Amino acid sequence: MTATLTDKPAKGDPNRDSSRLGTPLARPLRLGQVLLDQGLLTEAQVEAALAAQKETGNTKLLGELVVELGYCAEDAVVAALATAYGVPFARLSPQLCDPALAVGSGDQKALLPAEFLDRSAVLPLFDVDGVLTVAMSEPSNVFVVEDIARLTGREVQIALATRTDIRDTLEQIRKRRGAGNAIDLDALFAQAQADKDAVAGRFERREESARAPTAKAGIELATAESGASLDAAEASEHSPVVKLVNHTILSAVREGASDIHFEPDDGMFRVRYRIDGRLAERLQPPYSMAAAIVARIKIMAGLDIAERRLPQDGGIRVLSDGSPVDLRVSTLPNKFGEKVVIRVIDTRNVLVRLNQIGLGERDLASLTRQITKPHGIILVTGPTGSGKSTTLYAILNEINEPDINICTVEDPVEYHLKRVNQFQVNERIGLTFPAVLRSLLRQDPDVIMVGEIRDAETAKTAVQAALTGHLVLSTLHTNDAASAVTRLHNLGVEPYLISASLEAVVAQRLVQRICAECRRPHEPTATERKLAERAGVSIDRMFRGIGCANCRHSGFKGRAGLFEVLIPNDELRDAITSGAALDTIRELAAAAGGSSLMADGLEKIARGDTTLDEVLRVTTG
Repeated sequence: MTATLTDKPAKGDPNRDSSRLGTPLARPLRLGQVLLDQGLLTEAQVEAALAAQKETGNTKLLGELVVELGYCAEDAVVAALATAYGVPFARLSPQLCDPALAVGSGDQKALLPAEFLDRSAVLPLFDVDGVLTVAMSEPSNVFVVEDIARLTGREVQIALATRTDIRDTLEQIRKRRGAGNAIDLDALFAQAQADKDAVAGRFERREESARAPTAKAGIELATAESGASLDAAEASEHSPVVKLVNHTILSAVREGASDIHFEPDDGMFRVRYRIDGRLAERLQPPYSMAAAIVARIKIMAGLDIAERRLPQDGGIRVLSDGSPVDLRVSTLPNKFGEKVVIRVIDTRNVLVRLNQIGLGERDLASLTRQITKPHGIILVTGPTGSGKSTTLYAILNEINEPDINICTVEDPVEYHLKRVNQFQVNERIGLTFPAVLRSLLRQDPDVIMVGEIRDAETAKTAVQAALTGHLVLSTLHTNDAASAVTRLHNLGVEPYLISASLEAVVAQRLVQRICAECRRPHEPTATERKLAERAGVSIDRMFRGIGCANCRHSGFKGRAGLFEVLIPNDELRDAITSGAALDTIRELAAAAGGSSLMADGLEKIARGDTTLDEVLRVTTG
């Protein structure tokens, strides 16, 4: 933080006139006096800060020390200076400025060099009628203002903002615009089409040359498929296609997408991102680019670009802002070409602690007790994409200690965990879940995580492991926690074994979270109140997002988890052993104090995390 005027002399003549710059800057004021006058500091605090400044050899500005000593917040210091100098104080965000001024756009260059913005803590906001408004953190620095005027040829007006806000806003703008290298998609599409036509022309001339010596009358078979493969392979290496694929992947990662869909259709080709569980179209490249784009992705994933009839799977590892991101690529032919889906696995968003996933206090305490037990089986259930893997990894993070041997069996290994032995199945060579699980039991494990219980053999082996002194974690696809019991029974596990081994079941769903920037309260309707009362929850007000730039005007930003935790007691274990029906198990679980997805959802509605429509969407039907 250096959003301060100095009680340290500026270089040069501090009294020189700067009115021609279009700013109200005048003789520098003393920050200590400004803060005293506005009642933000006491005389004792000013003296202590000045003494600390002297101890540093005047290498730090007074404003920095005031904040470091905890006397005043950074934004309060800058706001005080803004009042004293008679200039606006701005709380910055990317929506408050024209990003093209800072990072450029297409052929338009940025008004000021990036290194100048970083060094001087300056952010250009608006350029209107030859007057450039900039945010800066030091109102006394007339030299910076003069440099801006000289570099841009504009009259300069200033607003004050904290150095932290300026730095963070610049960073956000650069991320959104690819650090100033914005991609002109129209130009890319045009260039890619030109390159494709050139490649096609070369291929046709090559074919004519090859056919000329042996040309015969009659019917000649067309080799369209081989030609298309060659065309796509050559076109995919051309710069526009490479740039477009890179841009698409990078944008998806930065927007927090979980999946990228490349979808050919009748005469069109679209790219969609799955963000917060919902698909949204982002690009619609020309259909003629489809084959080249798919070929480029295949090359990156190490797949066979000549094979266009069979599905293929592969992987790509990329770097985003210096951090590795794994991409799982799946191709599948359809009527109009090959559809490609890329699963984005960004460990920065997934490896969280158990107390961060959204469990209520009571459920968190109950589950924490169960995962510290030395043996038994703990199941996480829910549909695909409901966050089951995140919960499993959060549990592993919680119990991961140097004196515990944790082994996992996964298909595939999605996230790397330190000090955990992770094994990946490979069904093509017979390395299945049951095969790896049987071998793991000879590896002296304390905790075993099985990615998914899919078949009878895996279910029986997992239960046997739980009964022989191991803690087993796994997932099932069921609608609620109680259904996990009947699911295991249907897979061939005897009821008495389920009763003896099962320690906990966590059912979960994901709902969209209301955007914090545009969240507004509203009165519940009569129907909403009745529904809440039926679940035993009183809701006096609800919330909704009205839409803003932060959430792309959807009203939602991010996702929240709904949880149902079942911990079997003696009565429930007896019912499971006797083969009780599913409804009976549900009733006993509720009587034992078990939670429900709907009740958890209503609590999150009352807190303003999500909406009733979202809760009903994932808990009914």
